[in-house]
Amino acid sequence: MHPNPSFRAEETARHITFALDRAFGVLAVSTDEAPLISHVPFLLSEDGAQAELHLVRSNPIVRILKDPKSARIAVTGPDGYVSPDWYGIDDQVPTWNYVAVHLSGHLEQRPQEELLDLLNRQSAFYEERLMPKPPWTTSKMSSDALDRMMRMIVPFRLRIDDIQGTWKLNQNKPDAARLRAAEHIAHNGIGSELEALQKLMSGGGEGTN
Repeated sequence: MHPNPSFRAEETARHITFALDRAFGVLAVSTDEAPLISHVPFLLSEDGAQAELHLVRSNPIVRILKDPKSARIAVTGPDGYVSPDWYGIDDQVPTWNYVAVHLSGHLEQRPQEELLDLLNRQSAFYEERLMPKPPWTTSKMSSDALDRMMRMIVPFRLRIDDIQGTWKLNQNKPDAARLRAAEHIAHNGIGSELEALQKLMSGGGEGTN
């Protein structure tokens, strides 16, 4: 997380809403060597107390998780490069704006009998965003195919005890400079989801103070 308090003034409730809606992140678990990393969809509870997910059984994280271990899910949002020329003021340097929320806690393997319910709730969460398409459900699979698939994956739960967020949107610049940079980033920027980033930088996404 960025140490500048200007970028860390958002309420925890906003971090939770962001991560709940995003529902995809990078899971990191520490080891004696390099951390183990997996990119995972997850279901976050509305109170931010837990995140549910599943991993393929061959994932190295599954093999080391005989007991709960400290873990973190990093959830990222829009991001983009900011040229100092865009501010219209002197003596500035390049930077990169972004939104990120970290969910930290202890990751534990759950009983296999919880897996089907998790899969049904996860698919329902994503499928309802595709309306008016009729939602996909596990009932559309044959029992043999579903059983084979379920044997390959394992349910997990991250019990969350800390939520931190960075909303780095040029809050430390004069309003006019920030708005000029926001306009440039939408039309000439490099990064991801630049229109969403421009909205946040402009204050339309309630990302500035």
